[in-house]
Amino acid sequence: MNRARLIIAAAITVILLGGAIIYAAVAFTNYERRQATPTAPQAAARSSVAFDGSPRIVFRNTTPDSGYGLVASVALSAPSGARSVTSVPCDRVYATTKHSMCLRIDRGVVTTFSANLLDSAGKTVHSWPLPGIPSRTRISPDSKLVGFTAFVTGAAYGSVGFSTETQIASTAGHDFGNLEDFALIVDGARNTATDRNFWGVTFTSNDNEFYATAASAGHTWLVRGDLAARTLTAIRESAECPSVSPDGRRVAYKKNVSTTASAYWSIAVLDLATGRETVLPEKQNVDDQVEWLDDSTILYGLARPNAEGDSDVWSIDADGATAPMRILQHAWSPSVVRP
Repeated sequence: MNRARLIIAAAITVILLGGAIIYAAVAFTNYERRQATPTAPQAAARSSVAFDGSPRIVFRNTTPDSGYGLVASVALSAPSGARSVTSVPCDRVYATTKHSMCLRIDRGVVTTFSANLLDSAGKTVHSWPLPGIPSRTRISPDSKLVGFTAFVTGAAYGSVGFSTETQIASTAGHDFGNLEDFALIVDGARNTATDRNFWGVTFTSNDNEFYATAASAGHTWLVRGDLAARTLTAIRESAECPSVSPDGRRVAYKKNVSTTASAYWSIAVLDLATGRETVLPEKQNVDDQVEWLDDSTILYGLARPNAEGDSDVWSIDADGATAPMRILQHAWSPSVVRP
């Protein structure tokens, strides 16, 4: 009887493992199809510079033409105006006046993944290999630190059993390592669970302090990181992909507002001084790390319905007083760059 049970258990394990492998393969194939550049004639030579010295919104261009997937920008004062498209392909991008972080899927005989730090002229300064599909990236306000996340397995945060790898490094080239090597503190106790995941770093004006997402056993937390102490302390449950406001007073993040087993994310804003959380009136499912346009307005990407691989950037007031509005068509992964 025991032998029969062991055989049955082993068979079930093989089936489940096979299903997980198939799921990951299908998810990756779908992601590749969505992200692949549409076939179109190549445009004239483009600049590699994403920032020209004027206030800009830098983003990934998703216009279905030869500029698809390339880094682009528009004037901060005129988001609906003419866009400047570079020659730099990125699947996720974030920019400051001094640097850009470009997470990239390098498609070839063997597909590889990389995180690339570019200078203001578009030249690669540092590059790090990624273990899988690029996900999130940020640069500190003073352009001294970078953070980046990639999937190890799976293709979305809604996937069962997904795994991520998140690193922090200096723009001078020093690596601070994987966040899995930091101590996670939840309710005053150290969490050493093997299923811990970390993603979505956002930096403050203090280079020793940052925020990120931690997850374990079906829970997610907004965590405050201490780079010198190498600690991550949970300060709020049910928060993902944080973004600190320019004045450092608030943190915006996506929050699962679903009452069913299927996750459905809206945007919430946490006042760090009072602990008051405001869920914003965005009814569409948000799967993005939001960006602050200014201290009162948030930007985020939304996939276009029935337009695979295309997306738009939307804005919403951080106090939830007004309805969301589309600010940039055919765009993804926005960052606001000011001189």
